[in-house]
Amino acid sequence: MFAVVKIRGGVGLKPVVRTTLELLGLKRNHTVAITGTSDDFKGMIHKIKDYVAWGEVSKDTLKKLEELKVEGDKVKRYRLHPPRGGFRKTTKRPRPDGELGYRGAEINKLIERMIP
Repeated sequence: MFAVVKIRGGVGLKPVVRTTLELLGLKRNHTVAITGTSDDFKGMIHKIKDYVAWGEVSKDTLKKLEELKVEGDKVKRYRLHPPRGGFRKTTKRPRPDGELGYRGAEINKLIERMIP
Protein backbone atom coordinates (compact mmCIF):
# COMPACT_ATOMS: atom_id res chain seq x y z
CA MET A 1 0.00 0.00 0.00
CA PHE A 2 1.06 3.56 -0.66
CA ALA A 3 0.86 6.50 1.71
CA VAL A 4 0.29 9.80 -0.09
CA VAL A 5 0.91 13.03 1.88
CA LYS A 6 -0.26 16.39 0.52
CA ILE A 7 2.46 18.95 1.12
CA ARG A 8 1.76 21.89 -1.20
CA GLY A 9 -1.28 24.14 -1.28
CA GLY A 10 -4.04 24.19 -3.85
CA VAL A 11 -3.98 27.72 -5.26
CA GLY A 12 -3.89 27.85 -9.07
CA LEU A 13 -4.24 24.11 -9.66
CA LYS A 14 -5.21 22.70 -13.02
CA PRO A 15 -8.71 21.19 -12.92
CA VAL A 16 -7.48 17.63 -13.52
CA VAL A 17 -5.02 17.92 -10.62
CA ARG A 18 -7.66 19.42 -8.30
CA THR A 19 -10.11 16.63 -9.18
CA THR A 20 -7.51 13.92 -8.58
CA LEU A 21 -6.60 15.37 -5.18
CA GLU A 22 -10.29 15.49 -4.24
CA LEU A 23 -10.84 11.88 -5.35
CA LEU A 24 -8.03 10.80 -3.04
CA GLY A 25 -9.45 12.98 -0.26
CA LEU A 26 -6.42 15.25 -0.11
CA LYS A 27 -8.23 18.57 0.23
CA ARG A 28 -5.98 20.08 2.90
CA ASN A 29 -2.24 20.13 3.51
CA HIS A 30 -0.79 17.50 5.86
CA THR A 31 -3.49 14.98 4.95
CA VAL A 32 -2.47 11.36 4.37
CA ALA A 33 -4.32 8.95 2.08
CA ILE A 34 -3.61 5.21 2.17
CA THR A 35 -4.14 3.77 -1.31
CA GLY A 36 -3.67 0.47 -3.07
CA THR A 37 -0.85 -0.35 -5.47
CA SER A 38 -2.97 -0.87 -8.59
CA ASP A 39 -2.18 0.90 -11.85
CA ASP A 40 -5.19 3.19 -11.33
CA PHE A 41 -3.76 4.60 -8.11
CA LYS A 42 -0.27 4.85 -9.61
CA GLY A 43 -1.71 6.93 -12.47
CA MET A 44 -3.50 9.21 -10.01
CA ILE A 45 -0.32 9.69 -8.00
CA HIS A 46 1.61 10.48 -11.18
CA LYS A 47 -0.85 13.30 -11.98
CA ILE A 48 -0.41 14.93 -8.55
CA LYS A 49 3.31 14.22 -8.08
CA ASP A 50 4.17 17.94 -7.89
CA TYR A 51 2.00 18.42 -4.77
CA VAL A 52 2.54 15.25 -2.73
CA ALA A 53 5.13 12.91 -1.24
CA TRP A 54 4.44 9.18 -1.38
CA GLY A 55 5.95 5.79 -0.63
CA GLU A 56 5.31 2.33 0.74
CA VAL A 57 3.77 2.45 4.19
CA SER A 58 4.86 -0.04 6.87
CA LYS A 59 2.57 -2.05 9.13
CA ASP A 60 3.84 -0.22 12.22
CA THR A 61 2.96 3.16 10.75
CA LEU A 62 -0.47 1.86 9.70
CA LYS A 63 -1.16 0.75 13.28
CA LYS A 64 -0.27 4.22 14.57
CA LEU A 65 -2.48 5.86 11.95
CA GLU A 66 -5.43 3.60 12.72
CA GLU A 67 -5.49 4.96 16.28
CA LEU A 68 -6.49 8.30 14.71
CA LYS A 69 -9.89 9.12 13.25
CA VAL A 70 -10.38 7.47 9.87
CA GLU A 71 -12.22 9.17 7.01
CA GLY A 72 -13.35 7.64 3.74
CA ASP A 73 -14.40 4.21 2.53
CA LYS A 74 -12.24 3.05 -0.38
CA VAL A 75 -9.28 5.30 0.43
CA LYS A 76 -8.46 5.80 4.10
CA ARG A 77 -7.59 9.40 4.98
CA TYR A 78 -6.00 10.86 8.08
CA ARG A 79 -5.55 14.50 9.07
CA LEU A 80 -2.12 15.09 10.63
CA HIS A 81 -0.07 17.96 12.01
CA PRO A 82 2.91 19.58 10.26
CA PRO A 83 6.06 17.53 10.88
CA ARG A 84 7.85 18.07 14.18
CA GLY A 85 11.06 19.92 13.43
CA GLY A 86 9.67 21.15 10.11
CA PHE A 87 10.46 19.94 6.65
CA ARG A 88 14.13 19.22 6.04
CA LYS A 89 14.20 20.81 2.57
CA THR A 90 12.03 23.00 0.37
CA THR A 91 8.45 21.94 -0.31
CA LYS A 92 8.53 23.26 -3.88
CA ARG A 93 10.97 20.84 -5.51
CA PRO A 94 11.06 17.10 -6.00
CA ARG A 95 13.57 14.88 -4.27
CA PRO A 96 16.57 14.99 -3.75
CA ASP A 97 16.52 18.81 -3.60
CA GLY A 98 13.10 19.03 -1.97
CA GLU A 99 10.39 17.13 -0.12
CA LEU A 100 8.07 16.20 -3.00
CA GLY A 101 7.98 12.93 -4.91
CA TYR A 102 8.64 9.27 -4.28
CA ARG A 103 10.27 8.47 -0.92
CA GLY A 104 10.00 4.71 -0.66
CA ALA A 105 10.23 3.53 2.95
CA GLU A 106 11.29 7.00 4.16
CA ILE A 107 7.65 8.11 3.99
CA ASN A 108 7.18 6.29 7.31
CA LYS A 109 9.65 8.62 9.05
CA LEU A 110 7.80 11.67 7.73
CA ILE A 111 4.40 10.33 8.80
CA GLU A 112 5.65 9.45 12.28
CA ARG A 113 6.89 13.02 12.70
CA MET A 114 3.43 14.25 11.66
CA ILE A 115 1.32 12.07 13.99
CA PRO A 116 -0.01 14.25 16.84
